[in-house]
Amino acid sequence: MPDAIRVLIVDDHAVVREGLRTFLELQDGIAVAGEAADGEQAVMQAEALRPDVVLMDLVMPRLDGVGAMRELRRRLPGTRVIVLTSFAEDERLLPAIQAGAAGYLLKNVAPAELARAIRAAHAGEALLDPLIAARLVEAIAQPAGEPAAERLTAREQQVLALIARGYSNKRIALELGIAEKTVKTHVGHVLAKLGVADRTQAALHAVRMGLDRGS
Repeated sequence: MPDAIRVLIVDDHAVVREGLRTFLELQDGIAVAGEAADGEQAVMQAEALRPDVVLMDLVMPRLDGVGAMRELRRRLPGTRVIVLTSFAEDERLLPAIQAGAAGYLLKNVAPAELARAIRAAHAGEALLDPLIAARLVEAIAQPAGEPAAERLTAREQQVLALIARGYSNKRIALELGIAEKTVKTHVGHVLAKLGVADRTQAALHAVRMGLDRGS
């Protein structure tokens, strides 16, 4: 499968790794490139295997998930990392955002949603578990009165709201009846105006602003 999305599974529990491997190997267009039992192994395996997406546990011995993500961001900036964790505590998840994760899911995620998250991450999109998103918003809440929404045009707010729902540029274009190229321009403006580096950070702004709830 030369065009398959190559995934590295990182978790300190062998039974979790085996379960993920069994599921992912049944998915069209996804291939398991390898496994790692801790953060140090994850970095070494990623450098050797060059996966497209890494499924990263947060709590592991020797080097935790956030530490591994920071190393991967430095060494392999093109590799996308999805946090897959049992923990939703703010003190674990906020550093994960800052380390640049492309998705944040709890281990009770539906299998189909996990596969969708992998494909979305590979496509440059991001998916956040709603519970995690809510906790992260509380953790990074800005002072009251910050006029984030006022910096965006009405169209940019629409685009941001759809980003928060995990929509791809193509789906946003269909939803709004505009060209995909135009969506890319709007996304660029949104990121610049909010002062964020990626769609995940933008989605958190959308949740804080209440845009994720739709009209």
